[in-house]
Amino acid sequence: MALGFGNKKKSQEAAGITNDIKGPDDSLDPENQSNAGRRLSPDDSESSYSVGKQIELEADNAIQYRTCSWQKTAALLFSEYICLAIMSFPYSYSVLGLVPGLILTFVIAGLVLYTSLIVWEFCLRHPEIRDVCDLGQMIFWDSKWAFWFTAVMFILNNTFIQGFHCLVGAKYLNTITNHSVCTIGFSAIVALISWTCSLPRTFSTLAKIATFSAFFTFISVMLATVFAGIEDHPKGYPAKGPIQVLVIPAAGTTFVHGMNAFMNISYTFIGQITLPSFIAEMKNPKDFPKALWAVTIAEVLVFSLVGAIVYAYTGTNYNTAPAFGSLGNELYLKVSFSFMIPTLIFLGVLYASVSARFIFFHIFKGTVHMGSHTTKGWLTWGAILAVLWLFAFIIAEVIPFFSDLLSLMSSLFDSFFGFIFWGVAYFRMRQDDYGANFYKVRGIRGWAGFLFNVTLCLIGLLFLIGGTYASVQSIIEGYHTAGFGGPFSCATNGL
Repeated sequence: MALGFGNKKKSQEAAGITNDIKGPDDSLDPENQSNAGRRLSPDDSESSYSVGKQIELEADNAIQYRTCSWQKTAALLFSEYICLAIMSFPYSYSVLGLVPGLILTFVIAGLVLYTSLIVWEFCLRHPEIRDVCDLGQMIFWDSKWAFWFTAVMFILNNTFIQGFHCLVGAKYLNTITNHSVCTIGFSAIVALISWTCSLPRTFSTLAKIATFSAFFTFISVMLATVFAGIEDHPKGYPAKGPIQVLVIPAAGTTFVHGMNAFMNISYTFIGQITLPSFIAEMKNPKDFPKALWAVTIAEVLVFSLVGAIVYAYTGTNYNTAPAFGSLGNELYLKVSFSFMIPTLIFLGVLYASVSARFIFFHIFKGTVHMGSHTTKGWLTWGAILAVLWLFAFIIAEVIPFFSDLLSLMSSLFDSFFGFIFWGVAYFRMRQDDYGANFYKVRGIRGWAGFLFNVTLCLIGLLFLIGGTYASVQSIIEGYHTAGFGGPFSCATNGL
């Protein structure tokens, strides 16, 4: 690895830089890399000491970061994954067919669980990691270009997600008020509210809100599922004929439509980009798998059941994304959609906070503004968030299509942060453990790991190349065929 733990005194000093991030100019001294190949397991005392030292050094700070229990981390994960994108699953199943859709749901869940454990193992070996940008630099041989490449992708990914929530927030307000205000105004209102809610500086504070967000989202999707089952017929029935539920994709399903549906499923599961940031604020990072397993089990159950049941009652020909729009009873639609309000705000807030945290740490590393309530620190924090939400608002106005925006985010960013990065991280760790020929040294287990992680990287390339093409083509088609209008349109996007 690029970072070593051979000298105890130096590793203590490295761990003590709690209010610092590893930027491209912060490479460790080569003298500190004497034992770079030594394996650090999750129970390694050196690793534990590093985390403990970080907690000790920030004990007197007004703002403390290593404060999250695994329960609080689980709350953050639940709020990230139990989200509005669940309501794209019925649409994805309508395109892919019920059986392929369910199979892909379980496969993607398994891949994300595996890669998340890779992230966790890497972060345990290097407790000084503050975010995915630090991690990106480490796995690509401590390269400056890797840090900046990861940083750009990191900020863009999070800002696109913020933009997605501006878009859906405007969609909700248009739906509930029957388009009482220009859609641009609704997007701006959501961005302003979200900026205000983004102001807390630590994840421990946000975790308290996250619990309510995940709970209300669960209520929202359960209500929509129940309503879809008890109402007489979906919205628009019987204009498009009898309800059609397909076990396999319909004949003539195009690559663009199939790939977009696959990307919608993948986007909802893939969230490893935030995991290093969450682990960096845990009091005991070794407990992270408890939170990860809890959220993974909940994901698989909720995503597959909601997707399958709502699809069964709305069919291929009456399905919309998000699926709230498939409900024929207007009261059912508005009630179930309204329970989604906390998530419409909070999830964008969470990603804004992760981005602002990275930028803020880079600006003020090693200064009093990191751990104290200073005027300069708070003004800068607010200004960073304001810029992020401004760009999010612009994205929401330029790409005003729910499903296509999900697909574009998935193809551009999940290709790296969902697959490629973690395949490379696996290779780097195993090379440190067993040498360059680790797959030969470990026998069948080594070959299996080698081939599996090569496959992960190839899946990432499929996302990047095929997914981006499909997403862009679908957006172009949307501007020609959809009734929403062009960028910065006042036309309603309500359900």
